[in-house]
Amino acid sequence: MRPAAVTAVPPAGGLGGAGVQYELKLDGFRCVAFARGARPPVLQSRTGRDLAPEFPSIAAAVARLPEGLVLDAELVAWRAGRFAFGELLRTRRARAAAPDVVLGLIAFDLLALPGRDLRRLPLTDRRRLLLAALADVPPPIQPVLATTDRTEALDWMTRLADTGVEGLVCKAAGSPYRPRGAGRAWVKYRRSDTLDATVRAFTGPASRPHALVLELDDGRVLLSTPRLTPVQAREVAEAARPLAGPPVTDPEHGPVHPLTGPLRAELTLTGRPPAAAFVRLRGD
Repeated sequence: MRPAAVTAVPPAGGLGGAGVQYELKLDGFRCVAFARGARPPVLQSRTGRDLAPEFPSIAAAVARLPEGLVLDAELVAWRAGRFAFGELLRTRRARAAAPDVVLGLIAFDLLALPGRDLRRLPLTDRRRLLLAALADVPPPIQPVLATTDRTEALDWMTRLADTGVEGLVCKAAGSPYRPRGAGRAWVKYRRSDTLDATVRAFTGPASRPHALVLELDDGRVLLSTPRLTPVQAREVAEAARPLAGPPVTDPEHGPVHPLTGPLRAELTLTGRPPAAAFVRLRGD
């Protein structure tokens, strides 16, 4: 289930008559975690890729859960007291060499218990079962902070902004888990003037890209500007290199490396015609 973006936090009755559950919106890799007993656990990304080999400490924690337990969660990293999304984009070896980077798996839904599919239950029941299932589970796995009090949720968002909390995910309390989409039962509010786009290609060498060819959700295609900084170029190179196809000549942007897989970026738009300034990559 993917929440739809909204420009305001809905009121308590704004998503239906059963109330709203407000959760912290975290910046990480969304994944469904499968505990499989003696078999290796799976951390399934939104694109279907197994993240377990890249995050062995999280996989080991999931392996200790009861066989058949399935969590919908956000894989996150902390550094210096803040969420550090960029650390997730680094290689496993690079993260291991940084002792101050801490990984976590923040669970916000429970899809199954051993022998029991929970997806048809309302969110309030799944939340209760999630808290019970993780009651004695130590970090790095923990449940997301959530409340049904809108005022409390807004206060959390303000007080935790300096830690990198982006906003709130707001869910209809009576909503079942629909594998084919959330509709308007789940919405997300991000306190930001940025927006997301799909990276279609990059210019420059694969080891140090110069700019990104970005497709906005409304179909517009823009080239990022100004040129990527060295730090941004390294971030993009690390994430985009496995997805880069052979170079081609784009009629508008010249030589580019098209990507063969999904990559999302956060950007700001300014001016008319709009100029797209790259902020950071957003997902796997």
